[in-house]
Amino acid sequence: MYYVRLEVEPERRDTLIAELWEADTLGVVEGGEFLEAFFKDAETARLFGTPLQADDRDWVQATEDAWPPILVGEKFFIVAPWRTEPTPPGRFRLEINPGMQCGTGQHPCTRLCLEAMERVIRPGDRVLDVGTGSGILSIAARMLGAATVVACDIDPEAAQVVPFFIGSVDAVRSGAFDVVVANISEIVVSDLKPEFERVAHRRILSGFEDAQGEWTCVVE
Repeated sequence: MYYVRLEVEPERRDTLIAELWEADTLGVVEGGEFLEAFFKDAETARLFGTPLQADDRDWVQATEDAWPPILVGEKFFIVAPWRTEPTPPGRFRLEINPGMQCGTGQHPCTRLCLEAMERVIRPGDRVLDVGTGSGILSIAARMLGAATVVACDIDPEAAQVVPFFIGSVDAVRSGAFDVVVANISEIVVSDLKPEFERVAHRRILSGFEDAQGEWTCVVE
């Protein structure tokens, strides 16, 4: 077995994890500012960096241990599918496979969006999830009582856990939704701001940093 050690910027972490799983990694272990990904053969590992021989250890178990459950806001309990811990009373069990597209719940922006959704989404709302990735925010919207949840992404490999279309918010008619959620980059959010305002009167926007360099979520 071989592994590569990869330094990664926070904003690229989820994307890189998804790429590693698509390349059939045996597991990913997270450090502070790095990832270690394990592969059966050196050739595949070499696609991401310099392969190193892994020592004799249960790396599957190490990978599973690297994804402990996390509590987010007042209502969510985010777990990987293999975790068996019981769901705390009063919380929704939100199962997300770390090998899926962007959005595992580990990134601060995803957590900020979930916390904002608790405050903003009302039972019966129509919610649009732009740049859905793993679908975590779409699933959360349904748990919070949204009557209609539609997701979109320019990546056809994005998780299709609710009604889904390939594309973006510019394909949606004006006023079609009560809430739009977008956890994407600052540049894309800025470019699409008029479109978000056009399709929904409540907006949860994240994926970027504030003036102090802290990850933030804007609720409008």
